[in-house]
Amino acid sequence: MKVAEIKISYSSKNSNKFKIQNSADAYNLVAEKWNKDLIELQEEMKVILLNRANMVLGIFELSKGGTNSTVVDVKLLVSVALKCNAHGIIMCHNHPSGNLKASKADIEITNKVKKACSYFDMVLLDHLIITKGEHLSFADEGLL
Repeated sequence: MKVAEIKISYSSKNSNKFKIQNSADAYNLVAEKWNKDLIELQEEMKVILLNRANMVLGIFELSKGGTNSTVVDVKLLVSVALKCNAHGIIMCHNHPSGNLKASKADIEITNKVKKACSYFDMVLLDHLIITKGEHLSFADEGLL
């Protein structure tokens, strides 16, 4: 019987790592990577992955959705974080409406990801809602 062989590997070629010290650092980093032409059109979810010292390992584009929502596949998010041996995770998504208020769905998915991370010795450090020039931090607002 033939089955696929599973291989695990990890490689980081970036020697210039950036340290996240607060929500403003995370916002500035992810906003730089966001397509400003789409930020008010299409909702997206990106994930900043960090090591134990809060040094950025990379940014993963988890999903692109419609004008008012995007899918957050928790299994995919966690599998990517495990693949790069992340310790910390910062979720980031935009609200095309410009409204920085966290919705009930935003809070529910945050709690779901936080719980999933806890099973793998990972920490959901923050969830940012971003617009063209502002952000809301779940951690800063006490929503984590």
